[in-house]
Parts: sequence; structure tokens; C-alpha cells
Amino acid sequence: MTESTTATPAPVVAVLGTGIMGAGMARNIAGAGLEVRVWNRSREKAEPLADVATVAESAAEAVAGADVVVSMLFDLEATATVVRGIGDGFVDGAVWVQCSTVGVEGAAALAEVASEVGVTYVDAPVLGTRKPAEDGTLVMLASGPDEARDAVAPVFDAISSRVMWVGPAGDGQKVKLTANAWVLTVVEGIAESLTLARDLGVDPALFLEAVSGGAMDAPYVQLKGKAMLAEQHAPSFALSGGLKDAGLILEAAHGAGLDLGLMPAIREHLARAVDAGHGDLDLSATYLEH
Repeated sequence: MTESTTATPAPVVAVLGTGIMGAGMARNIAGAGLEVRVWNRSREKAEPLADVATVAESAAEAVAGADVVVSMLFDLEATATVVRGIGDGFVDGAVWVQCSTVGVEGAAALAEVASEVGVTYVDAPVLGTRKPAEDGTLVMLASGPDEARDAVAPVFDAISSRVMWVGPAGDGQKVKLTANAWVLTVVEGIAESLTLARDLGVDPALFLEAVSGGAMDAPYVQLKGKAMLAEQHAPSFALSGGLKDAGLILEAAHGAGLDLGLMPAIREHLARAVDAGHGDLDLSATYLEH
């Protein structure tokens, strides 16, 4: 006689924010066989997901009955406003997975919002841009209570290639800021080297060729460097988001009593490019203002 077991029902998932990252995440969650509701402030960005998900008229409608709520909104203000607007619309036992980069202070503020609305809070910013989001190969920098892990596991399995649980809620933001500091440093370094080659009177492509395949090379160097030279700046990680994150990195460093050397200049370069009207383009568009 075999012992019968009761399978844990698949969670119903709400995805709030279906922009560059959220759209791919929502499609992969649906592709894993989970019921998905999606909402975006601009409904036209959510409509392409109607073939795999229910497009809700409001965030509260999307969240009603959802066991796991994934938010991928632009910044702290947008996230806090949307979640406070849901109020008591979360079901008992629901888990909120907050995936935006909001910084150290932002993560603490959102923990307070989660307490206000009575939802379990998992801070889980991601490593990856548009293509990893579409391919389901993001890296989750998850932080939060251990008891939430089983609930979010089916969602994380659908959207990521690797999950790192790094500590209590908020520690995910700390790891994400260190990674984004490196990303911004690399992209600005590429732009500066290409600019130096150009203004010294040699073909900037020679820089990329010189480092290709060696210890100084990286896939990101070739990817972003070639995009800069080809003036191909379709957004995978928007320049405006890079500027926001540079500010969050400096804010976190200041809070830790640390005086960073490179990041102030990187933020200045990014701000110049955003002020020139390139904020909706990819991070590689910083080269346009070098």
C-alpha cells in the first residue's frame, strides 16, 4: 500500500510592472504553468501579455487572490505608491517579491510599507537585463525570511538560472549595488577608452580588437563597445536607470562612511547624457556625450 501525498498547489502570481524586465519575467512565469495576472501603469505595455496572462485594470485587481506578487517598477516612489494603493488587497499569507533596485534606505522603507499592508516581504533585485529576463536566466539576489522560500521557489525557478539567498530583507539591495557599481564602471570605462582612441586619431574599434580574447576582455566589453560604435542603443538597461542606480550607490556609500572615487564622475557623465535626452536609450548611450 502506497502512502498518498498531497501536492502543494501552484501559486497564483501577480506581476506589477511589465516594462523591459517585467514583461519577460511574466511570460516565463506563465510558461512554467502558473496562473499570472499582470498590471502596468501604461496598459499598452501589458497588453502584449494577454495571450498568456490576465491583464488587470488596476494593481489591486491583479493582486486579488494572488499568492505571490512580483513588482518590477522604476524606483522607490513608484513601488511604495503602488503597494500602498493596494492596501488590504493582499490575501492572507501572500508574499511580495520586490525586484527593483531601490537602494539600502529604499529597501528599509519598503519593509515598512510591507508591514503596513500586511504582506511578507522578500527583497530580490536581479542581475540581468532584457535578454536574460526574456530567457529566464536572471540571477536572483534574494533576501528575506526563510519561511518565504518555498512559496517563491516556483516563481524563481521560472525566471532565473541561479538564486542567491544573501540574508535578511534588504541585503539583496546591498549586493545589487556592488554589482551595479561594477557595471557602471565597466560601461564608462569602455566609453572613455573608445573616446581616447578616437581623439588620439586612431580607429576606436582597435581598442576592442586589442583586448579581445585576453585577460582584459569580457563579453560585456565587446557587447557594449560594439553597440557604442554602431550607435545601436535599443534599451536593455536604460540610461535613466543607470543614473538612478549611481545615485543609490553613492547614497549607500555615504551611509557606510565610504568616499568612493570613481562613482561621482560616472554619475556626472550619466547625468549629462540623460540631460541631453538619451535617458530612454540603453546605458551604452553614455558614449554619445563623451
